[in-house]
Amino acid sequence: MKKRNIILIILVSIIVLGLSTYFTIILINNNKNNVEEQEKIVEEEEEEEKEKKLAIIDIDSKSRPYAIMIDNIKSAFPQAGLQDAYLIYEIIVEGGQTRLLALFKDVETSLIGPVRSARHYFIDYAMENDAYYIHHGYSPQAQRDLNLFKINNINGLLYDGTTLWRDTKISAPHNLFTSIKKLDGRVSLLKYRTETTKTSLLDYSIDEISLKDEKGSKKAIEVTIPYSNIHTTKYVYDSDLKVYKRYSYNVQNVDKVTKEQYTAKNIIVINVKNYPDPYNSDYGRQTIDNVGNGKGYFITNGYAIPITYSKTSRDSQTIYKNLDGEEIIVNDGNTYIQIQPTTRTTTFK
Repeated sequence: MKKRNIILIILVSIIVLGLSTYFTIILINNNKNNVEEQEKIVEEEEEEEKEKKLAIIDIDSKSRPYAIMIDNIKSAFPQAGLQDAYLIYEIIVEGGQTRLLALFKDVETSLIGPVRSARHYFIDYAMENDAYYIHHGYSPQAQRDLNLFKINNINGLLYDGTTLWRDTKISAPHNLFTSIKKLDGRVSLLKYRTETTKTSLLDYSIDEISLKDEKGSKKAIEVTIPYSNIHTTKYVYDSDLKVYKRYSYNVQNVDKVTKEQYTAKNIIVINVKNYPDPYNSDYGRQTIDNVGNGKGYFITNGYAIPITYSKTSRDSQTIYKNLDGEEIIVNDGNTYIQIQPTTRTTTFK
């Protein structure tokens, strides 16, 4: 009887051990499968992140952008093609007016303009983006600097009717237009360098960012940027589309082709001193002190934060930092850089 009990205990122990081993193996396999499944999910997420691309610009692209001088007086409206520009500078010129320098990269915009003449300080912003500079004529200072800095440029005076053409239904000089296809053809004929030597001016975020909790943050639903007694630029935030609608001279800026109002995802405002050019102030021509340091604002998604800027030379890239001394990161979208006179103040509502 005792021997039978011992055998029974041994058999039960063997069965329990076997079951325990079986379930342990199952558990190990399940854990292994779970680990492998988690690793697969992580790998897939990493691949998805790698595949994410900015909508506004291809950071990996080596192609050089076009920096095109755009007329910005009221009689030049409506302008064409600006919504395809990833970056646009607005700077004061003579008479209290402003002009735009619109940068296009890896797009096929078929109508851009009206194109106007060069001013020397706009060349600085073509250089900081390693862009071809597109213009129609120039001031004496701009002619000097195009030669001084050996700028790859396309002058409409030389290619009027071919690379650039006039819309005869519009009064000159506000009727000169171009296209990316025409500019590509001229660059090929001129044998200009086609690969860029500089990285992107701005650091973009694929994921939406908010300035609400940033240091010094304030609401910016309406942004008013006066340049002179006769010109003010204004932006109004559309919370549904998450962009700013653009106004000049108290009217909507709309596109000549699409008839849609121009918008901005990001706005950078900096204050820079301007004054009559001491070397040639004919017609009230201006110059600006843009090399150095200064202050301004970065605006996106309904909020603004104070920033600083620094530019060490005319051809160096401008660096924009927040109050913590970190370079700002902008949202995926187009950016207007408003270079405003120091005598004027940007206001927010």
